Amino acid sequence: MANNQDLPKRASRSSKAAGEDLRVIGSSRQRVDVRGKVTGQTIYADDISLPRMAYCKILRSPHPHAVIRNIDVSRAQAHPGVYLVLTGKDLPIEYGILPVSQDETALCVDRVRHVGDPVAAVIAREELTAFEALDLIDVEYEILPTISDPEEALATPEPRLHDYGEEGNIHKRVSFEFGDVDKGFAEADEILEDLFFYQGSTHLAMEQHASVAIKDREGKLTLWTSTQVPHYLHRSLAKVLELPAGHIRVIATPNGGGFGGKSDPLNHEIIVCKAALLLGRPVKISLTREEVFYCHRGRHPVLMKFKVGVKKDGTIKALDLQTLIDGGGYGSFGVASTFYTGALQTTAYHVERFKFRACRTFTNKPPCGPKRGHGTPQPRFGQEVQMDKIAERLGIDPAELRLRTAVKPNELTANFLQLGTVGLEQCIRRVVDMSGWKDKFRKLPEGRGVGLACSCYLTGAGLSIYWNKMPHSGIQLKLDRSGGVTLQAGTTEIGQGSDDVLAAIVAEILGLQTVDIRVYSGDTDLGPVDLGSYSSRVTLMAGNAAVQAAERAKAMLAEAVAEKLQVPKERLRFADNAVFDTAAPEKRVTFPEAVCLGESRFGTIGTVGSYWPPKMPAAQYKGGGVGTSPTYTYSAAVAEVEVNPATGWIRVVKIWNTHDLGRALNPTIALGQVEGSIYMGLGEALMEEQEFRRLPKKLSHALVHKFPSILEYKSPTSLDMPEIFTEFVEGPDPRGPFGAKEVGQGPLLPIMPAVANAVYDAVGVRIDEVPITPEKILKALAEKRAGREPRYGPTHFPEISWPEALRVPPPWEGGDGRAINETPKERKPRVEKEAVLKP
Repeated sequence: MANNQDLPKRASRSSKAAGEDLRVIGSSRQRVDVRGKVTGQTIYADDISLPRMAYCKILRSPHPHAVIRNIDVSRAQAHPGVYLVLTGKDLPIEYGILPVSQDETALCVDRVRHVGDPVAAVIAREELTAFEALDLIDVEYEILPTISDPEEALATPEPRLHDYGEEGNIHKRVSFEFGDVDKGFAEADEILEDLFFYQGSTHLAMEQHASVAIKDREGKLTLWTSTQVPHYLHRSLAKVLELPAGHIRVIATPNGGGFGGKSDPLNHEIIVCKAALLLGRPVKISLTREEVFYCHRGRHPVLMKFKVGVKKDGTIKALDLQTLIDGGGYGSFGVASTFYTGALQTTAYHVERFKFRACRTFTNKPPCGPKRGHGTPQPRFGQEVQMDKIAERLGIDPAELRLRTAVKPNELTANFLQLGTVGLEQCIRRVVDMSGWKDKFRKLPEGRGVGLACSCYLTGAGLSIYWNKMPHSGIQLKLDRSGGVTLQAGTTEIGQGSDDVLAAIVAEILGLQTVDIRVYSGDTDLGPVDLGSYSSRVTLMAGNAAVQAAERAKAMLAEAVAEKLQVPKERLRFADNAVFDTAAPEKRVTFPEAVCLGESRFGTIGTVGSYWPPKMPAAQYKGGGVGTSPTYTYSAAVAEVEVNPATGWIRVVKIWNTHDLGRALNPTIALGQVEGSIYMGLGEALMEEQEFRRLPKKLSHALVHKFPSILEYKSPTSLDMPEIFTEFVEGPDPRGPFGAKEVGQGPLLPIMPAVANAVYDAVGVRIDEVPITPEKILKALAEKRAGREPRYGPTHFPEISWPEALRVPPPWEGGDGRAINETPKERKPRVEKEAVLKP
C-alpha cells in the first residue's frame, strides 16, 4: 500500500461500523461490509492493516447417535456479522492420528456418534455473534439406537458406528499366547482369579484448547495451536485441506498442560484453517471447558480379568489377562491403547508364560485416547492389587514378593520386550526404608493402613505411528560469531521442561550456560521433524539428537582452535564459555573466538543431529512392535491412608515414591514431574470419573456426560494433597543422553494400586475398581459384616469371541520371537540391531 501520512487519524475505533473491512484497489480505498457492499469512502491510517480477527463457534450434536438428514444454515448465514458457515460437506475428507483409524471428519458429514460431535461451524466478527448464530442453524436428525457401554456394543452389532471395525461394534481384538499357559497353571501351587474395573477420566489440563489460523499474502497457511503433535497435525491438515504440506506451518504454542489430551489432530484446528483460507482473515477459536470434555481422548474405561498361577515361593508360572475396553465414538489412538492394556505386564515381574486378549469397542461417547500412561495404568492397577492378594495367600510380605519376582537388567521378557537398565529392586528397597514399611504394614491401628505398588513404563515408543526409515527426532544448531547458539527442534513444550533439558544438554557439551542457548521448538517451519511430546520420548530421543548435533559442532570448533593454539585437539576442554588446553589452561580462547575460528576454517557453523531408536530384533510376531522402547523406567510407591469406618471417608496422609530415571538432568524439573504424576494418580484413585447418564425418555433418552465441567468433575486441590517424599534411584542408562530415562509418566502408575492396597490394610476390604469412593468402602464393609466377601468391584466378565491366539514360545523355551502359527505373509521380516545414533 502507499504511505499513510496524508490519511486522517481517527480518535476512536468506534467510528468504524461493526463488521466492516477495507477494500484496497490500486490507490483507492473503500469501506465495505461483510457482504462486500461499499458503505463509504473515509479511510483512516490505522485501518490499513491485516483484516480483523474472526471468531469461530461450533454447533454440536445434542444426540448421542443419529443420522443427519438435513442442515439449513441460511438463517445463520444471514445473521449480521456472520462471515461464513461451514458444514460437513465443506470438509468431507477423513483423518485420524493412526493410519488404521482414519475415521473422523472435522464436521460430521452424515452421522453423529456422541453428544458434542461437531455438526457446523459459524465464523463471525465476534465470538458472541457466532454463538448467537448457532441457534439459527436448523438440523434434522434421525435418531439411532445408542450404545452406552462395551457389553452393549458386543450385544448390538447393528447399527455399526464404523464399517471398518472388525465386526459389529468391535473396533479391535488382539490375542497372544507366549508359552503354554495351561501347562503353567498345572505347575502352579496357587491360582487366583480376579476382576477389576478402571473408570475413565479426562486430562483436565488447566488450559483449554485454542487455535488461531491465518492465510498469509502468499496464500500459505499458519496455525498457532495448543497441540502436542505439530508434525502429525501438519500431516492431517495437508490431507484434509488438500494443500501442499510445504505451504502449511504449524506452531505449537507453549501448552498449559497436555497429558495426552492434545496428541490427536482435533476438529477445531482443521475448521479454523479452512475458514482462514476461505475468508483471507485470521480466525480464532477457544473451546469452553464443556467442549474440552467432548473432545476428550482421555483414559479408556477398562474391565479386566486376571488369572495368575504361582508357586509357593511366589514364582509366577502363568498369567492370563483379558481386557474389555470402552473406546468411545472414534478410533483415536485406540488400536495402540488396546495392545497397551497388556503389553507391559511382563516388564516389572518375571512371568514364565503369558496369555493376553483384548477387545476395544465403539460406544456413543466422546472418543478415548492417550491419557498420561496411555493404556498401562489400568492393567497395572489390576496386577499390583493382585500381587498383594498373592502375597496374602502365600503368607509373604508384599515387598518381599515383588523383590523375589522383579525382572533383571537386560532381561528379554516372555513377549520379547528387551529391557535395559532396571532399578526396580533398588526402588522397592529404598521406598520400604523411607516409609518405615516394616513397622507399619499390618501393624497400624484400625482405620489406618499402608499399601505398596510398583510400575514400569517405556522411555519413548520404539516404533513411529507411520512406519518409515526416517529419524524420530532431529535437532539443528546454529553457532553465531557473538557466541550465541540457536537450537531448533520440532519438540513441543507442554510444561514438562523439554526446552530447558535440550538447552542444558547442548550447553553442557559446548561448555556454556543454559541461558546462552536460544531454543525454537514446536514450529514445523523452523525445526526438523520430531514426532511429538508423548510416550515420555522427548528427553531420550530429542536429547540424543541434541547430543549428536552438539558433538559435531564441538568437533569443528576443536579442530579450528587446536590449529590456532598449536595443541592436540584431544587435549581441549570446553567449559566456562571458553576452550582451553587441559595441560596448559592459560592457552585458551573465548567461545565467541572459537566460533569465529571455526567459521574461518569451515564457513558458517551449523550442525544437525538425528535419532533413530535401536532396532528391536526380538519381537518378530505381528503386533510385537507395541511396547518396545529404547529402555524402561521403574517406580515404587507406598501410600499411607486413614479410613473412617463409619463414613467410608478416605484421606491419603503420605506418599513415598522412588523412581529409577537413569540420571536426573534437571532434578527440580524431574521432581515436579513426579509430584505432578502423584497428584494425577490420586485424582484417578479417589474421585475422577468420566461418567455418563441417560436423560429421561421424555427428554430424549440421550446418553449425556454426567458432569462436563470443573464444578462437578472432581479433581484434587492443593488442600487434598498429602505429604510427598520422593527419591531418585540413579543408574545412568547407556541409551539415554548422559544416562537419562523418562520421568513424566511412570511415577503415576503405582499410585492408584498403592492406595487400594492401603485401604485393605486399613479396614480389611478390597475395592477392586477406581475411583475408590466412600460409598464403595461402606458397601464393602457391609459385605464384610454380613460374612460375605469383603469386596466392592465388578462381578462378571462377558463372553467374547476371541480370534485364535498368536502362539509365540518365550525365549527360555527356544522361541525366536516369531509366532509358530503365523503364515509367512503375516510374519515381519527379521531385522538386525542398529546403533542408537546413526552418523
